[in-house]
Amino acid sequence: MCPERAGTRNRIARGQPEGALRERSPLVSCRGLIKTYVQGAIEVPALRGVDLDLARGDFATLAGPSGSGKTTLLNMIGGLDRPSAGDVVLDGRNLATLGKAELAELRLHRIGFVFQSYNLIPVLSALENVEFILRLQGIAPRERRQRALEALADVGLEGLEGRRPAHLSGGQQQRVAVARALVGRPAIVLADEPTANLDTRNAEELIELMAALNARLGTTFLMGTHDARVIARAQRHIELTDGRISSDETRPAG
Repeated sequence: MCPERAGTRNRIARGQPEGALRERSPLVSCRGLIKTYVQGAIEVPALRGVDLDLARGDFATLAGPSGSGKTTLLNMIGGLDRPSAGDVVLDGRNLATLGKAELAELRLHRIGFVFQSYNLIPVLSALENVEFILRLQGIAPRERRQRALEALADVGLEGLEGRRPAHLSGGQQQRVAVARALVGRPAIVLADEPTANLDTRNAEELIELMAALNARLGTTFLMGTHDARVIARAQRHIELTDGRISSDETRPAG
């Protein structure tokens, strides 16, 4: 455990997560997912009939060769793209039945995103980047500031709240991104290659941080990755090959 996070355990454990009340039902259920992209006269299949359930509290990785459909599947679950056929049910809602505004609302309140390139707003400080999600959610100024400060402390960035992204290291920027993903208290965090731009030390610290937050908050994590260190730390590992799930391994906790 990184020493800078040792004093934040009590803040992370903020009570029983909502998902614990419905542990027996999958948080995410994908059935018969097919996605075909059309490039001129050519059809390019990305997903070829994916069936997948994610339990509440899963800490799972998704891997596969380039072109296997990993990012496409993350986009389907996150409501960023629609399948050509099949269904995604997230937290009891079938995404196929939702319009653009409803999908945006679902993403805002129930899904956190962590991107390889951080996607922080360069003119905002770390605190303002994290707080921005709460502003969109309509949280009152005093509460959103407090929650954003707590989220940054949870990821070991206490004292750096006023720095803009250009004055943070890559590892620190990705920690801001994790804080931003979690501050809205989502049911699931989707991370696409979260360690790809980090050096070894920062990558390992980020992995341990996400695992600790998963364990303490009960938030589900699904991480698309090629990083063997992330895969080794996951409690569940899913492999995609040519748009199909080729293996799905669950490991003992701990």
